Order: sequence, then C-alpha cells, then structure tokens
Amino acid sequence: MQLSRRVESFTDSVIRRMTRISDEYDAINLSQGFPDFDPPKELMEALARAAYQGPHQYSITFGAKNFRDALAKKQEKAVGRPIDPETEIVVTCGGTEAMMCAMMTICNPGDKVLVFSPFYENYGADAVLSGADPVYIPLMPPEFSFDLSLVEKGFKEGAKALILCNPSNPCGKVFTEEELLAIGRLAIRYDAFVVTDEVYEHMVYAPYRHIPMASLPGMYEHTITCSSLSKTYSITGWRLGYLIGPETVIESAKKVHDFLTVGAAAPLQEAAVAGLSLPDSYYEELLALYTRKRDYFLKGLDEAGLKHNLPQGTYFVLVDIQEFLDLPQFTGWTDLQFCEWMIREIGVAAVPGSSFFKEPVNHLIRLHFAREEKTLEEALRRLRKLEELKKHKA
Repeated sequence: MQLSRRVESFTDSVIRRMTRISDEYDAINLSQGFPDFDPPKELMEALARAAYQGPHQYSITFGAKNFRDALAKKQEKAVGRPIDPETEIVVTCGGTEAMMCAMMTICNPGDKVLVFSPFYENYGADAVLSGADPVYIPLMPPEFSFDLSLVEKGFKEGAKALILCNPSNPCGKVFTEEELLAIGRLAIRYDAFVVTDEVYEHMVYAPYRHIPMASLPGMYEHTITCSSLSKTYSITGWRLGYLIGPETVIESAKKVHDFLTVGAAAPLQEAAVAGLSLPDSYYEELLALYTRKRDYFLKGLDEAGLKHNLPQGTYFVLVDIQEFLDLPQFTGWTDLQFCEWMIREIGVAAVPGSSFFKEPVNHLIRLHFAREEKTLEEALRRLRKLEELKKHKA
C-alpha cells in the first residue's frame, strides 16, 4: 500500500537525531538549541500557581484572552502599530506549528515559496506538507548576503511567499534595514507574502539590530510573523508560539490551527503571561547574558584553533571542519559521519551543516552556546582534543 508521496522527499529531523545520539553517549549537546538554565523566576512562580488554580481545561482555541492581550501589548512596541488581540493573533503549539499554520493558510498545491539557504530544516518540509514547491535562494558567506535579482525572479515567476528567518538560524545573519526594505518592495509589487520566523528577535548583538518586517512601510498587510516564547524565556518545552498578521489572513489561520491542534496548553498560557509582562530590563539583561556567552564561546573556539563565522544574532555558530575532513582517517566522510564521530570520540554533539543547505555544503557544523558557562567550559575542553588530530598531520 502506497503512503503519501509528500514525505518521500525528506528524512527525520537531523537536529533531533543528533540529540538522541548525544543522549546515548552522554555527550554535551550543543546540537539542539535549548538552554540548560531555568526560565525567569516570575514564570516558574506563575506556573506553580497555575498548577493548583488552573485553568486546566481548553482555552479559546486561538489563544487565551489574557495571553493574547499581553502578547499584543508586548509586540506592538516592536511593530510600531496597534495589534488587535481578537483579530490579528493566533496562539499555536510552538513556533513550529505557527510556521506550518501560516504555510497551510496561504499556499495552494503547486504554489512556489522562496526559502533562503541555509535554512532551518523545517521550512522545506513545511512547504512540501502544505503542497507548495520550495525555491531556494543562496545566502553567500561570509556575510551571507543574497542576490536580490533572484528574489525578484522568484516573485516574478509566481512565488506566493518568501520565508525569512531573522535573525537567521543557522548562520546568525541579521538582515539589514536596506535588505528588508528591498524584499518588502518586491513583496508589495508582486502581491506576495513574507512569512517571518523571529524567534531570536531578542538575541541580536551590537552593532546590529532587529527590525521586524511587519514594521516597514506597507508591509503589515504582506507579513505573517511567526514566533514563540521558547528562546526568549528559556521554555522550549512549553511549546507556546504565535502568528501575528492582518485580519484577513488570521481569520483563515484560526481555522487551520483549530483543526491542526485545537489549542495550546491552557495552564502554560496562563503562566506565560508573567513573562510577556516583564519590563524592558529583562530583555536588556537577556541580550547581555547571550553577548557574554557568545564572546566566551567564540574565544574558546579560537583558542582551540577552530575556524568559525561571527554570528550577528541567535545563539548558533557555524564551524568549518574541512581541515579535519582532509585528514586520511576521514577520507570520504560526510559532515554527518563526522558529527556522529564527534559525539562518540570527543563527547560534543553538533549538527551537520548539510542539513541546512540546499547547496552541496559538507564542511560546516553548527554548535550553539545557550548553556551555562561551566557546560561551555567543559565542551570547549573536549573540543580542544581536535587539535591533536592536526598535530599528528603536521
């Protein structure tokens, strides 16, 4: 009996597979991007109250009212315009569902969707599952710039939307205002959407700054903003995400979401209101925390002799492993094989870069630094074992 052809073009999540192998060998997991430190105290206290006081039954399917109210109040500062919590927000089961919901809302079978490469592995699968055909546009290192003419070509050929991760996972690129305006002008000209993933919006390192696509002139009606609370509040397991967009889109997105998951967890929405209500100082301290982690980890990579990019945002860094793949013992190896070897022999889990690129990229791995300093210190100590391989070559 034949199964759906939609799933024939992609595998299981390589990121989650690396976590499973990491757990098997008790390695330090720098592959799947979740922190090993607690959420803000205010959230944990609110969660404890919700455990006894509720709610424990379904909330409104598209999100509890107090959660949507708090989210609208927070995000309208970034967008620079009022957001109606009744008609312009859908609360989802994580940012993953938010993106899937957005794609299923706007795409018909056979539509084209533009995706920058490298990309978070779900984007291509989301396009395929919604019946669309992904068209990949390369981001060119070291700055991960792009050819705007390829974006226009895609829209001119009928692309319904462009998926924009900003800051970008896995490369840490923060799109400039000039780049965003250029993309926005094309989306307006060709009457297309920009579907954004802005989950790392509060992890943008000076001198770069995060500019929401929906805040740009004329773009609110052409933007569907997808995000979650996972990274900002260190609650990846709570699975609270959201869509923000124009009423005409959100009205349909509510229906898609209703039949996908019914609704996000009611007690967790109740508790998360405390996070959405935190003062601006929380986000300033969060950025300072991740800036220190980035600087500490990159300095450690330098001391270990590992080549890497300089992330402008997120908590990811791409490390170049070509010099190791050139060693005799790794002849013919893929980056996936090298990552599996690293878990077993070095005790550190990474993600093979090939899982993020449409292009044939086999020399990069992704690490993340959303860990306590003692964890990063031990990971760097283990990574220094790689130096021995180069010494033997010399």
